[in-house]
Amino acid sequence: MLHKRNAKIISSGMAVPKKVVPNQYFNELLGEDVDTWLQNNVQIYNRRWAEEGDAISDLIVDACQEALNHARLKPEAIDLLIIATDTPEFVSPSTASVVQDKMQLINAGTFDINTACAGFVTALDTASKFIQADAQYKHVLVVGAYMMSKYLNLEDKKTVTLFADGAGAVVLKATEDGSGMLQSLLKTRGEFNSWMGIYAGGSKTPLSQKVLDEKQEKLQFVQKIPTEINPEIWTSMINELCKKEGVSVSEVDHFFFTQININTIFQTLNKLGVDREKAITIMHEYGYTGSACIPMAYSVADNEEKRIKDGDLIMFMGSGGGLAFACNLFRK
Repeated sequence: MLHKRNAKIISSGMAVPKKVVPNQYFNELLGEDVDTWLQNNVQIYNRRWAEEGDAISDLIVDACQEALNHARLKPEAIDLLIIATDTPEFVSPSTASVVQDKMQLINAGTFDINTACAGFVTALDTASKFIQADAQYKHVLVVGAYMMSKYLNLEDKKTVTLFADGAGAVVLKATEDGSGMLQSLLKTRGEFNSWMGIYAGGSKTPLSQKVLDEKQEKLQFVQKIPTEINPEIWTSMINELCKKEGVSVSEVDHFFFTQININTIFQTLNKLGVDREKAITIMHEYGYTGSACIPMAYSVADNEEKRIKDGDLIMFMGSGGGLAFACNLFRK
């Protein structure tokens, strides 16, 4: 049977900083017991934070190198590098150009994507369509990377306890064997764009001493986003992709969600009628790593736990500030 050209995930890798920050640190920092709440409500116990001189490009290089090693590819085999991050190396130029130079990806075009924590799944969609549409793209590196510890206000209990740093990468390969990306969907609820984010340092509010004094350049939760939004939209998008592909949700072998709150994941799985064991989560030891959490979880499942098998159906569901949502269904 002949199949159309498609993009298949052939390998993965991840990297995190060495510094481990346990919940107890925040008990001392904030002068109250936040450890109990973190364990019971979001199931975060530890997280990794970058040191002062660490660069996000270094985490990305380590994750990409691991993915290349697993794929048994040399840097010159990569035709395109896409990095999804909202904590870039610079405002300009792109972080991808930095990584391309550091890794000597001499044949790769590059660009960054910023759809906040939905970035990696958005980048998977984009990369897959490059491969599907154009025969010159045979191997594409797709990265989700996050270094939000650099943007945390240590006095803000709403943000400082949750966010962490990391990078995850996958290699996509052109294939015609029936595997690869089957369906994808992007949605945005832009009316929430001012509710959560980093609102200084861009063209609207350039950095100034006043901005720095007021810590406007730090991550802010301006308004509480309704808790029902993610479970409702995640469930709807997943059901839509399965319907389009002609498979039941129960046939999906693995689910990878944005991982800021374990209860949001559990609520979604309950709505879908899916066993919780099918969701692979890593926030427990790595904290919330934004656009990196999904590829990091995939790498853990793929390389450490050996849970990803050929033929498996895999659902990626990402969401982030904006609000942006991205969903992919892949066949391994």
